[in-house]
Amino acid sequence: MRVARTSTGRAVQKAMPPMPAVDEAQIDFETIELLFFAYRDFVSDPDAILAKIGMGRAHHRVVYFVSRQPGMMVADLLDTLQITKQSLARVLKQLIELGYIRQMAGAKDRRQRRLYPTLAGRELALALSEPQSRRIALAMEDLTPEMRAAVKQFLRKMRGRDENLEPIDSDLD
Repeated sequence: MRVARTSTGRAVQKAMPPMPAVDEAQIDFETIELLFFAYRDFVSDPDAILAKIGMGRAHHRVVYFVSRQPGMMVADLLDTLQITKQSLARVLKQLIELGYIRQMAGAKDRRQRRLYPTLAGRELALALSEPQSRRIALAMEDLTPEMRAAVKQFLRKMRGRDENLEPIDSDLD
């Protein structure tokens, strides 16, 4: 059992789900650690930029995908990020209020909410992506075209969330 605190400070017992039996010898700890450290360093440059303007990774993800797909619907962004509406609402509201994202009704269906980057939003997305692109270029500079293709194929195969899992109810960070 784990003890959690409610908003009133009262302790509540939470039952932990049973953990499956795992053969530790079958776990590729080296690759897991390489992925952890690669991700940590990959996001460190944008994190430093975002910290200066009072934003976090949640803002980065939203401005990135809206900039990559201008006019995307809020529902599509939720599906892309695999999060709940509540998780997205705060971050999206901030980005709209700060002038990085515009939200407009759909031309055919006024109930649709379509998202567009503003010029400031596009510039922010590019400023956050540039150091990441530079890091990727440096990591791949000595690779042959076939090796680069293998890296991309590996990353494509790493994608995919368990369809049985519910969307995440978090602040995206």
